[in-house]
Amino acid sequence: MRVLFVCLGNICRSPTAEGVLRHKLIDAGLADRVEVASAGTSDWHIGKAPDSRSLRAAKLRGYDMSAQRAQQAKAADFNTYDLILAMDHSNLRDLKAIAPVNAKAELDLFLSRYDGAKDEVPDPYYDGEHGFEEVLDLVEYACDRLIVELKGRL
Repeated sequence: MRVLFVCLGNICRSPTAEGVLRHKLIDAGLADRVEVASAGTSDWHIGKAPDSRSLRAAKLRGYDMSAQRAQQAKAADFNTYDLILAMDHSNLRDLKAIAPVNAKAELDLFLSRYDGAKDEVPDPYYDGEHGFEEVLDLVEYACDRLIVELKGRL
């Protein structure tokens, strides 16, 4: 099973989701059965590490994202991944625009699928330190539910 998280620049929300899910997969004993990655719809930060505020907030909760580097989502991802999860409606729209007709991946809004109370992970980039904490809260909650789904699919 392969999961791809996607946000705009791949330096805040999607790498956080990737880091959290990687950690939770280890805890759930699924790390050898599920691959996880992240990407951005833009090419602004390709090759760069996650935002330092994302790294710091994640580290305080025990998540190591230091090896991650930004990449851009591409049409081929729709045949590489089984599940592509967008962080917001804009990301979802951009992904639909590049999705090939014969795509195998299931595409959905991350929070809408696993939370219900909110449908978008807010972009913390201009929101200060508390924004990164909120992203972690939302992502941890949704990743717990994603783990339950993955267990049922494997």
